Amino acid sequence: MAEAKAELNNYRQSPRKVRVVADAVRGKRIEDAIVTLSFIPKRSALPLRKLLDSALANAKNLSLSATLVVKELRVDNGPTLYRRRPRSRGMANPIRKRTSHVMVVLTEASPKKEKKPKTEAKK
Repeated sequence: MAEAKAELNNYRQSPRKVRVVADAVRGKRIEDAIVTLSFIPKRSALPLRKLLDSALANAKNLSLSATLVVKELRVDNGPTLYRRRPRSRGMANPIRKRTSHVMVVLTEASPKKEKKPKTEAKK
């Protein structure tokens, strides 16, 4: 099965905060995922929406069908920027500015099979 991929590297927000938004759209159809991201009031919603748009453009270049599903949306740790905060008496506390690597994979939706109604148990 053909897949379309897109990556967002070194996004300057902690992976923990990005995963909250990513969990909301994982496994959804691409249209539903984009609409959902439009209404989520988090900072990471806009970059994830742009990433899905990029993956959708990649899928069109690969001439995949219009029924696409977010198969995988992975948020990993990127490099951490270490800074220091001055404190009293000449001390310094560390500040960790975390980054994220986000990867999305779109795949064609498989046709749903109709479930047969269960027959009543014989008495």
